[in-house]
Amino acid sequence: MTTTANAMGAGSAVAGVGSRRTTTRALLAGGAAAGPLFGVVAAAQVLTRDGFDLSRQPLSLLALGDLGWIQITNFVVTGLLALAGAVGLRRTLRGEPAGTWGPALVAVHGVGLIIGGVLVSDPSMGWPTGAPEGAPETLSWHAVGHGVGAALAFGSLTIACLVFGRGWWRAGQRGWAAFSLGCALAVVVVLAWPDQDTISVRMALACAVIFAWLTALCGRQFAR
Repeated sequence: MTTTANAMGAGSAVAGVGSRRTTTRALLAGGAAAGPLFGVVAAAQVLTRDGFDLSRQPLSLLALGDLGWIQITNFVVTGLLALAGAVGLRRTLRGEPAGTWGPALVAVHGVGLIIGGVLVSDPSMGWPTGAPEGAPETLSWHAVGHGVGAALAFGSLTIACLVFGRGWWRAGQRGWAAFSLGCALAVVVVLAWPDQDTISVRMALACAVIFAWLTALCGRQFAR
């Protein structure tokens, strides 16, 4: 009887571990999908929404106009997926280099995206139709909030690149360290480049780099 009970207990423990592993992999898959989802939805809108010009108008402005709900949803869902990825990273990186601060920074990134989606920018740069051709003279409270969300999203993930890069370098994982540090450097250079006429394109490029890093990170942990 005791042997049977022990066997049942061991079986339940194994099933519990298996269930947790499955859940963790699902969370990591969500984190890996965040960037591709955002990129595909944003690109589809750039190509199909009449009058939108990425060379002048940042992706954030897609949240305005009749179809603005699409980009708002894109921001929010991407943020939720990033939060899921942060939980998965926390589970798989516990006790490893960057295992504490890294996932926390990814979570901040997710929160920043959600804020950036809920709080929209002001009409500007000619978008939507009838908006001022330049930047607005004053900012609404929600436009300020959007800027805060964007800063959190970009800043936290860039810092996460540095945190992971440092941890991997110390652990002797030089390839991953170089990749992570290179992504952080690329984002800083792209965003700091002193040419305001190309800022919308450079912001989109920085998004692509930082999301590619997050996808690679979550994919790395998923495969382990």
